[in-house]
Amino acid sequence: MDEFWAGKKVLVTGAGGFIGSRLVERLAAAGASVRAFVRYTSRADPGLLRLAPPETLSHLELIGGDLRDADAVRQAVRDCEVVFHLGALISIPYSYVHPAEVAETNFMGTLNVLMACRDYGVPRLVHTSTSEVYGTALTPSIDEAHPLQGQSPYSASKIGADKLAESFYCTYELPVVTIRPFNTYGPGQSSRAVIPTIITQALAGQVIRLGSLDTVRDFTYVDDTVAGFLRGAEAQGVEGAAINLGTGSAVTIGELAERIVQKVGTQARVETDSARMRPTKSEVRRLLSNNALAKERLGWAPRVSLDEGLDSTIAWIRDHLDRYRIGVYEF
Repeated sequence: MDEFWAGKKVLVTGAGGFIGSRLVERLAAAGASVRAFVRYTSRADPGLLRLAPPETLSHLELIGGDLRDADAVRQAVRDCEVVFHLGALISIPYSYVHPAEVAETNFMGTLNVLMACRDYGVPRLVHTSTSEVYGTALTPSIDEAHPLQGQSPYSASKIGADKLAESFYCTYELPVVTIRPFNTYGPGQSSRAVIPTIITQALAGQVIRLGSLDTVRDFTYVDDTVAGFLRGAEAQGVEGAAINLGTGSAVTIGELAERIVQKVGTQARVETDSARMRPTKSEVRRLLSNNALAKERLGWAPRVSLDEGLDSTIAWIRDHLDRYRIGVYEF
């Protein structure tokens, strides 16, 4: 694999995010020339790239900008051989409050990436979707033919972005593949996500406050997700496809909390917090992947079990607990 990436010019949008930063590290270690596009702030905040090893940072071209700025995106895409488009506003609760910003960033931002890749003739674009586009499962497990259901402004914006990617493949033969991760977790993730939320509260207190406890999710360790993204760029004959990345097994949030409490070794009790509950029709009740297509087309399969992944995540958060605002409900 490293031979494939050695010296290759690669752009990662959303490079300061949880998955994006890990992807950047992996690409840099493989010898790629990485351009990291992060959302500009006056603090010049590179996001989670600030935690990357110095040897990774020394090999990056860091660019600040906004996906909604077509010129900024064009400059970032120019001369790149592979583009990984992970940049997005990903919080579902935030999309309830600011649907216009989420729609503009996720839909128009993706359009800007697609047009730049088309105009510069980029050989491979890997576009990031999400399992949220499926909504509550209508079948025991979800394959790529499952209907798309926009149960939140966030999921609707991603459905639109996925369809734009599909249209650019059909209309312009843009070599784009859509990677659709199920719930990714691991060291470094913010407490906006449910697993760090449970772990931080379990480590720090006697009460773990959560939203719905009976929703079902398929959790994939971040290193497995990153491996799937890399295969999405390397594999031949997958242009135009949308491909799930999930483990094919699932757990309720209540069961997950019990497992984490046992691993942490606390007596913390779990309580439902009404402030964390989502509107009834917007709550996605069940997400469980069918990953057969990823195995067939990408040669990808998850390697890290939920127990192994939770152990690694708990250990990292225990060592970095001061980075978290424990118990604060974050969008």
